[in-house]
Amino acid sequence: MVTNQSLEIANAITRLHRQYYGRGAAAARTVMGRDHIVVFLEDIYTTVERTLIDAGKFDAVRRTRHEFQMTLQEAFTSAVEAITGRKVIAFMSEVHAGPDVAAELFVLAPER
Repeated sequence: MVTNQSLEIANAITRLHRQYYGRGAAAARTVMGRDHIVVFLEDIYTTVERTLIDAGKFDAVRRTRHEFQMTLQEAFTSAVEAITGRKVIAFMSEVHAGPDVAAELFVLAPER
């Protein structure tokens, strides 16, 4: 079931990807648990990244994306915190090629 909050989070993360990578995901969906949120993004790579992947250099794309995501951690966690009203205590990001998928994972502080 898609909630307003999960849709807002998917849209916010897609917007941030578009703003900072120059390209947003073709599709995004959010899975929410009690203390975690995972945003799955599909068809994510820029033309430059796709060229590198096709040349067998996916590890370079993965490393660069990971460093960039960690640099942008504050922007991503702030967006989730603003939407959920909860503190993000951990953020992880992973990408995959074939299919082109990324996962942005947020761990929330337990509710009191």
